[in-house]
Amino acid sequence: MLQSDIKVVQVETFKVPTVCRTPLKFGAVVVDKTITGYAKVTVENRGGRRATGWGAMFIMDLWAWPGLPAVHEPRLQTMCDLFDAYARLIAGYGQFAHPIEIFMETEAELRRLAARPPREGAGADPMPFLAALVTASPIDHAVHDAFGNASGIDSYRGYGPEHMPFDLSRYLGAEFKDVYPSQFLRQDYLPRVPVFHLVGGLDVLREKDAPADAPQDGVPNSFEKWIERDGVFCLKVKLRGKDLEWDIARTIEVSRIYHEVRGRARPDLPAKPHLTADTNEQCESPAYIVEYLEKIGERAPDVLSEILYIEQPTERDLGAHRFDMRPVSRLKPVLIDESLTSPEDFRLAMELGWSGIALKSCKCLSSDLLLVPMAELAGIPYAVQDLTNPSIALIESVGLAARTHPIMGVEANSRQFFPGANVAVGKVHPGLCEIRDGYARTASMTGTGLALRMNEIDRAACGLAKD
Repeated sequence: MLQSDIKVVQVETFKVPTVCRTPLKFGAVVVDKTITGYAKVTVENRGGRRATGWGAMFIMDLWAWPGLPAVHEPRLQTMCDLFDAYARLIAGYGQFAHPIEIFMETEAELRRLAARPPREGAGADPMPFLAALVTASPIDHAVHDAFGNASGIDSYRGYGPEHMPFDLSRYLGAEFKDVYPSQFLRQDYLPRVPVFHLVGGLDVLREKDAPADAPQDGVPNSFEKWIERDGVFCLKVKLRGKDLEWDIARTIEVSRIYHEVRGRARPDLPAKPHLTADTNEQCESPAYIVEYLEKIGERAPDVLSEILYIEQPTERDLGAHRFDMRPVSRLKPVLIDESLTSPEDFRLAMELGWSGIALKSCKCLSSDLLLVPMAELAGIPYAVQDLTNPSIALIESVGLAARTHPIMGVEANSRQFFPGANVAVGKVHPGLCEIRDGYARTASMTGTGLALRMNEIDRAACGLAKD
């Protein structure tokens, strides 16, 4: 028994409507508004010390449980119902344990809760476990935050034998005996992390093409102006996955604009951008991406050299087609994202030839802390992405990237699509919300827990009622 083990005393949930500044398009989906789920968890450790912790995440059915427009609202509300049900489950767990242990020991019940009949109108498709993870993630993060606060430690320093009464063999198998997440984590937050800027499917590339009715609020209205203002050099390009010529032209144009702006206004930028390409599962087979890469190589070999990796080109059910991803991975690394919800998914992806994995804080920090060691020991790369999350969810995501070893950096797209939701957090963590040289800076991430500094953040401005 360890003194740092915690027992959950209370879980409170909050659902805050959050509106896009401009629509966000990925795959076949357009997002204009959603709900941010906040969780506040009170815990007590074995030493009798009480503390609270916070977590947040978009309850994003449009990504985690997509369907026709008619099912969107019922699915969103079904996920909100699960949010409250999981809160009751964690509040009633009633045992002293480590945060990872709490998550893993309640995972089966989370799956059972997700399998309950959805709201009327949600359609015949059952809620996928990905949607359940997204819904549980604010609570999971709040448990980790409270764990660190209760023991007066940085939570990321609580994932070794000093604070974990078990090693990872308990959940990952005998080959993980004497393995702990701490072995693969940085002792401190990396001072700065490169930010991946998202070039959405509806984003205006050149300023001359910005519509006359674009918001005039000081936020850029074109990709061109984003580079000028924020100095972004890591660029995630959303593709259609069903229109090869458009996808090729879009990728080449994004690179061209970067070089133009660098030559004209930002000579301080790196000589080459880092590009990633994401079709959000829209490709019928890996052959589409093979052709995409080969044709870019023919038409613009310099652009091909700028592409770091391809993200999840085919649909998320790995077992449905068992696509062989080796033809893609021979050209560029290909990372699994939507399909990755468990260690079993990880192992199947490696069998099918995927090159690496995409971590997201929206899949729960506990899960990420299992997947990082799996990836590191397998010698494969991983990226950290953020579901465009704002507010304290942004802190959670950047924190994960700054304590691990991801490819290049971290996505931080809320400054593009939900800047208003970052205002309160930005006053305490300006280096995370204001990007001017392509990097997020973590100097403000201090203190215990997940370094949220929630007591200094204006909760009313986040849409949360005061205590």
